[in-house]
Amino acid sequence: MKTVSLFAATALAIVAIPVSAADTGSFSPQRLSQHVQTLGSDAFQGRAPATEGETLTVDYLSKQFAGAGLQPGGDLTNGKRAWTQAVPLLKSEFASAPHVSLNLAGTATALTQGEQIAVRAPTNGDKALAINGAPLVFVGYGVKAPERNWDDFKGLDARGKILVMLVNDPDFEGGEGDFGGKAMTYYGRWTYKYEEGARQGALGVLVIHETAPASYGWATVKSSNTNAMFDIVRKNPRGEHPPLEGWIQRDLAAQLFTASGTSFEAMKEAAKRKDFKPVPLKAAVDVHGSAKTEVITSHNVVGILPGAARPNETVIYTAHWDHLGIGLPDASGDRIYNGAIDNGTGLAQLIEQARAFATGPRPQRSVVFMAVTAEEKGLLGSEYYAANPLYPAALTAGVINTDVLGVLGPAKDFTIRGNQKFGVLDILVEEGAKRGRRYTPDPRPETGGFFRSDHFTLAKVGIPAMSFGPGQDLVNGGVARAKAWSENYTAKMYHQPADEYSPDWDFTGMAEDAELLHAVGLRLANGSDWPNWSADSEFRAARDRSASERSSVPAASEKKPGERG
Repeated sequence: MKTVSLFAATALAIVAIPVSAADTGSFSPQRLSQHVQTLGSDAFQGRAPATEGETLTVDYLSKQFAGAGLQPGGDLTNGKRAWTQAVPLLKSEFASAPHVSLNLAGTATALTQGEQIAVRAPTNGDKALAINGAPLVFVGYGVKAPERNWDDFKGLDARGKILVMLVNDPDFEGGEGDFGGKAMTYYGRWTYKYEEGARQGALGVLVIHETAPASYGWATVKSSNTNAMFDIVRKNPRGEHPPLEGWIQRDLAAQLFTASGTSFEAMKEAAKRKDFKPVPLKAAVDVHGSAKTEVITSHNVVGILPGAARPNETVIYTAHWDHLGIGLPDASGDRIYNGAIDNGTGLAQLIEQARAFATGPRPQRSVVFMAVTAEEKGLLGSEYYAANPLYPAALTAGVINTDVLGVLGPAKDFTIRGNQKFGVLDILVEEGAKRGRRYTPDPRPETGGFFRSDHFTLAKVGIPAMSFGPGQDLVNGGVARAKAWSENYTAKMYHQPADEYSPDWDFTGMAEDAELLHAVGLRLANGSDWPNWSADSEFRAARDRSASERSSVPAASEKKPGERG
């Protein structure tokens, strides 16, 4: 791990990318590359919230937005906006690794944090974990979905118990459930499973890790769950979080089932059926650890280009600025989780998108550029914005999010996260076709990508929001090269210190993606239409409830996906 002074890092941030009139107004691969190199450098210390890395990152982004030609778009105080929106967060961090002991059929075994188990610092308001001999119960996928005729709990009294759950949905591998098959629903996300555990009144939830249904390896689980945890400040945090939240390795789960007279395979098959009932395990767990908890203030960084005709109406571009900071070392001893791809690439696009808009003709609607905090901790910066919008959600025509963009050159296609249908996607497909590029549906809907980036929290309040994904059919190397890169990234780079800038990366494709997203934003910003979700979307009702706030625009302009005009 390199040591970089605050002065040196600040100097790097300021001088890395000089603003030049010669290269504004278009998307320069060199400028995109320089942003990623700077933000993904060791100087920024992995860009964790509430660290020196946040101070450097917020300063860098504010200066870049100002240099691009934006105005401050954040919190309003005495009639004047700041460059940031303050985001209060609960921070919880173990003082030292928690002590975990598993009593398996009468034999006690110590478990090592980050190896067999990954225990998250408590975010339910507790300052310590003091669990003694809590019994474990297997509850299948941990899903309670009456509208899908599914209940994994079936009368279980979960109080005082630790619930052991599989990750993903009951029909991920061919079960009887109605959850979209390989396309993950929110019920398959680990965040839902902790929330449902809290609703059941459980003492804790342990999610069983498997690489395929989780869509990432144990290294990602370890790096993401053994450092400081954050949550938005809630009135009732115990309603969202049980005291114990964590993951266990598949092999450990297999031991639990074997000691209980069954097998991992048998329990997984049982969990796929609608008639599944909770299975008490012959195991209990002790967990002890002290946590330092405090409310800190992190920041969303916000710039705005006021609209020429209808400045109260907005289009929003988003990307998250945070990564995992400094954590447990990898095999080489590197402790800085740089996040060059995730999400230095999205930030680079955001900055240069701001420059392109500011140097072009002023659009009719305002265009907002927002770099949000704490995405890696559960989409918290965007969730806070959704609950405390700086600009009315009802008057936001659409959100364009970028989270992990391509560095392998141009692609013949493009995608978005998830398989939702909505008007903003229609515009994207049209603009892509004009450029000879085709839309490819999410190639891995089983990863639950729609629920894993900041557009999701904004979609929940009704805003038509998409997260753009780079193409999978590369001009140089086709689908095979893109697939090989993706597999290597997921296995060896995602949420690991190896996510570092490489001079071998090719940013010409990212420049083309930025130009495509610019065209989509221009359509939204210069139009008078209000895109909507498809009639069967779970987000349609929230959008429709705010229709009266858009009454100044003819109702006929609220087009459904597929409608033109």
